[in-house]
Amino acid sequence: MRGQYCSSGIFLIVLTIFGLSSAQLSKLMPEEFPEDFIIHVGGGSSTGPSGTKWAVLVAGSMGYGNYRHQADVCHAYQILKTRGLKDENIIVFMYDDIAYDPENPRPGVIINKPDGPDVYHGVPKDYTGENVTAANLYAVILGDKSNLSGGSGKVLNSGPNDSVFIYYTDHGGPGIIGMPVGDFVYANDLVDVLIKKHEANAYKNMVFYLESCESGSMFQGLLPTNISIYATTAANATESSWGTYCPDMTPPPPPEYDTCLGDLYSISWMEDCDLELSQETLEEQYQKVKWRTINNTYGSHVTQFGNLQQTVDLLALYLGSTDNSSSIESKSSQSSLDVVDNRDADLLHLGTRSFQRAPAGSQKQQEAKKALDDEIASRQRIDHNINQIGQLVLGHASNSVRLGGQPLVDDWGCFKTLVKTYEQHCGSLSNYGMKHTRVFANMCNAGISVSKSLQRSSNLLDLQTFITVKSSTCKYPDRCLHLPVKIHNRSIIVPASASSLHRQLLSPCLAQAVAAVLTKSAR
Repeated sequence: MRGQYCSSGIFLIVLTIFGLSSAQLSKLMPEEFPEDFIIHVGGGSSTGPSGTKWAVLVAGSMGYGNYRHQADVCHAYQILKTRGLKDENIIVFMYDDIAYDPENPRPGVIINKPDGPDVYHGVPKDYTGENVTAANLYAVILGDKSNLSGGSGKVLNSGPNDSVFIYYTDHGGPGIIGMPVGDFVYANDLVDVLIKKHEANAYKNMVFYLESCESGSMFQGLLPTNISIYATTAANATESSWGTYCPDMTPPPPPEYDTCLGDLYSISWMEDCDLELSQETLEEQYQKVKWRTINNTYGSHVTQFGNLQQTVDLLALYLGSTDNSSSIESKSSQSSLDVVDNRDADLLHLGTRSFQRAPAGSQKQQEAKKALDDEIASRQRIDHNINQIGQLVLGHASNSVRLGGQPLVDDWGCFKTLVKTYEQHCGSLSNYGMKHTRVFANMCNAGISVSKSLQRSSNLLDLQTFITVKSSTCKYPDRCLHLPVKIHNRSIIVPASASSLHRQLLSPCLAQAVAAVLTKSAR
């Protein structure tokens, strides 16, 4: 379902109709992986005092328009392989649908820069297609084979002397990063998994590089400083990250490509690694990547989290080293680049395909134009829905940002409930709509609670939804009233005396939710 318009009050009432429980969702993690299922390694995987180097590489998207994410991960693999890491210690997540996509002008080849070589050859296919999920990622990090679903079965079987490098690239939003299948990766779940890994004494030091919009929100206020993990993110908690090597930009991809080849933060750290600076520290690379990521036509603020004492460590401790120059040559890691907001890269791809590649008036051009129009319409629907919900509950402060390095939200169960309920009844947030999740977080931070009472007679389901907002945050008293509706024979009955707000409940979103409840009640 591409998504549909929701009226102002609908989102609040469908929460209770569908019956999602904030308390249930708040414990999605880490209870799914109880302590008994965490693999405790007693050093058997180590190869000496320095231990083994492990890596987990994740491309969290799918589709040719997201070419750059899988290209980033493939490039990262080649760097690690060249620097001496073994395939048995490198775990790769990618949907693996772009190398042989009909739109790929070089079938079986993936490049990460305009004049770059093939980075796809030899990449392990550990978790691909339907197996690229948040649950599998958590199981892999924890070394928990019992909770895997499909894939190679390879897990992060690291020990107390080992170093771990995790690299994740995808779309994101406040508190979430994407996966091509199933649930988002939520910030609290990810950090909980990392904490569990530390408690299992399953690594010595870890480095986490994260590329996504609002990627700083995944660690801000959440990642402890005392669990030997150092993380950098492509952006802070409030801004977009950027794609590069895109059509009609400088430098452009080869003329036959109509998609972006890389992400700015990602190609910055990887092209720095391609230069083979064997004595470079994490701090030195951070400064180079930070400079290159902000000094462009547009840019973002690369940010550090976790144990900053690790910044004196050599990159080679995590990424390996080699005496020879990398086969992935890099002319310069300091040049500035043209970039595009990562959320608009697909529009660039669709627009290029529509208006520059397809023959004028052809069927292909018409199909491409429709795809572009559909994407724009989908964005407009999402913006409308979220803006209406935010205005109803929070007024004009729906996108306000918490200060002082606080996490995005305190009640992650509430946050997940709102995100999941929106998607179930108003359609997918999509890569674009992920930017709106701060609205849901602010609803939870404002103290909104949702409860329900369902009473059923023979042919009538009376639904009473109670929406309660703390008095200090309720700017509009009429928005804090009970919203009564009756459902009879799958029809929504709104009293004649109902306010205009109540009447707005007659939307397709509510109709779907009502049908779901009636179907469930009839069983």
